[in-house]
Amino acid sequence: MKERLSQFFLNARRRSAAFMAGRNGNDQFNLFLLVVELVLIIVSSFTGGAMYLLVLALLVYIYFRMLSRNLYKRQDENNRYLRAKYKLQSRLRLLGERWKQRRDYKFFVCPSCRATLRVPKGRGKIKIVCRKCGTSFTGKS
Repeated sequence: MKERLSQFFLNARRRSAAFMAGRNGNDQFNLFLLVVELVLIIVSSFTGGAMYLLVLALLVYIYFRMLSRNLYKRQDENNRYLRAKYKLQSRLRLLGERWKQRRDYKFFVCPSCRATLRVPKGRGKIKIVCRKCGTSFTGKS
C-alpha cells in the first residue's frame, strides 16, 4: 500500500512537471502580486463586497502569468518589476544613510544637475562646488 501511494505521488509529480514545461511558473513579480493579493483579502474582509472583484481579478492575473507560455513577455514584466524594486530600495538606502549622517553633515542639491552634495556642518557660509558638473553656489553649513 505504501509503495502504491509513493508511486502515485511520483507519477503526479511527473505529470505536473510535464504540464509546467515551457510555462512561466512563479517569479519575483508573481510573489509580489501574491502578497498584494493577501493584503487585499484582509482589507476586503473589513470593507465588504466592493473589493471582492479586484481580489478575484488579481488572482486570475496571477494564474494567467503563472501558466503563460509567452516567456519573453513574462520575463520582461518581471525585469521591469525588479528594476522598479531596485530603484526604490536604492532610494530608501540613501535616505537611511543621510539620516545616519545628519549630525555631522549638511546635504545640498546642485541647482543645475540635481546631484546631492555633502558638506561638513559648522563651517558657516561656504562656497560649494559640485563635483559632477562644476557649478558653484553658496550655502550655510
